[in-house]
Amino acid sequence: MSKAQAVRRIGILGGTFDPVHIGHLRSALEVAEFMGLDELRLLPNARPPHRDTPQVAAEDRLAMVREAVQGVACLSVDARELERDKPSYTIETLESIRAELADNDQLFLVLGWDAFCGLPTWHRWEELLQHCHILVLQRPDADVEPPDELRNLLAARSESDPAAMSGPAGNISFVWQTPLAVSATQIRQLLASGKSVRFLVPDAVLAYIEAHELYRAPN
Repeated sequence: MSKAQAVRRIGILGGTFDPVHIGHLRSALEVAEFMGLDELRLLPNARPPHRDTPQVAAEDRLAMVREAVQGVACLSVDARELERDKPSYTIETLESIRAELADNDQLFLVLGWDAFCGLPTWHRWEELLQHCHILVLQRPDADVEPPDELRNLLAARSESDPAAMSGPAGNISFVWQTPLAVSATQIRQLLASGKSVRFLVPDAVLAYIEAHELYRAPN
């Protein structure tokens, strides 16, 4: 197979990244390495329909993610959702990315377990697997049960070995992770109370937060 014909393997991990932290980055890096991805794109959400409005501006969240992945070969940033002046629907993002790829390229949407269990509430969720595979980050302490719609989908589309998923799209598999006990909410609360978040975010992200005085409590 020539280089021009080689199948690319692209992952997408969306989030508000308010701010991006080491938990996001370790999950992204572990998935990229485990799956042998050519690229895993961190995709900051603009106005996610199922999440609270981010606390800081889109340009700051984007800048922090760019600082966080700088120098990491397999991680990159995709800013397309921030360029839309409307809610961010994953199906539209997948359609946009898929249109830029070769027909045989594999596209993987990376979701946490809680987000996966909420899929039936997403806009045009039944169409997601037409454009991508879904990788679910499963953790040992997960206690949310999937709804019946997802049980049926898993019965039809589940692949026990994520590395064995073939074709450009259409299957679901699970990647077991023990996530770091870090949350963006925790980081925002620490910053608002004047405490340090060193070692919870990359140094470059911390420097950006301090330089732009983000997440401070109102005077």
